[in-house]
Order: sequence, then structure tokens, then C-alpha cells
Amino acid sequence: MKSFEQAVFSVAGAGAMAYGFGPHRIRISAEDTGGRLGVFEAEVPPGAGPPDHVHDREDEFFRVLSGRFAFWCNGARVDLEAGGLIVVPRGAVHRFQNVGDTPGEIMTLVTPGGFEGFFGAIEAEEPQGPFEIDALAARFHLRFVPALSAALQPPEAVGA
Repeated sequence: MKSFEQAVFSVAGAGAMAYGFGPHRIRISAEDTGGRLGVFEAEVPPGAGPPDHVHDREDEFFRVLSGRFAFWCNGARVDLEAGGLIVVPRGAVHRFQNVGDTPGEIMTLVTPGGFEGFFGAIEAEEPQGPFEIDALAARFHLRFVPALSAALQPPEAVGA
């Protein structure tokens, strides 16, 4: 990992593409910032967004670049349009969804950095099914709520 002694920048349209769970443009990585933060952008189709999840290590900042999004954090909902911002604390159960009729775009900053590597890992490793996705997510301090693998278990097995 490089030291973070000089400014790091990303010109418009720059960044490495990662296609796990849709296209993500990694604008600035933890590698670039001595692990302090990572920044990525994603285009999200109408109706799409991740399931409820928790980042055990990162605080997450979102900026809506285009479109309309709903964000849920610990049960509270906030609707934002282009220019809107929201910060989600680590440990919070949260998700977002494009609630517009057209694709929308969001920028996400995570601190500390590292989570931005999740999308490339999904693309490269191609986990097969919820158990493998949960295991890969755990490497990035990410938990789905409930775990994706638990959704496949009969109800009596989940509490066992």
C-alpha cells in the first residue's frame, strides 16, 4: 500500500471498472490513500439496489449524482435526488434503491478504504450461491441481514 502524503485525484470518467453486482467505477482505492478511504460510482437501474446489509468497519457517504434514490438506515427512510447526500455509520443496517423510472447514479465514499475491492472480488471469484457470497462478503467486513445463506434454510434450521 502506498503512503498517503500527496493529493490523490481522479479526472472525470477515470477509474477502474469492476462488474460484480453491476458496473462500479473505482475512482480512488484504499491502495491510493494508505487505506484511509475508497471512492466508487455505480449506475443503478430503476428498482435496483442491494438488500439490507451492515458494514462492520466502514462509515459510508453517498452522493446522488443523477436520478432518485431511497435510503434506509436502521429503519428510517430518506428520499434523495441529484445533489443529495447521506452518511451511514458503520454498524447500521441499511440499503438503498433507485426509486426513479430511469437509471440513476450514485457516488460512494467508504472510510476506512478497502470495501471498494468487494465488487472486483465478486467479478473475479464468481461466487456460486448465497453461502459463497456471504463468505466473500465477510472478507470485506460486510454482512447481509439476514444472511443470504440463511434465506435458503428452512425456518426451523435458521434458529438452530
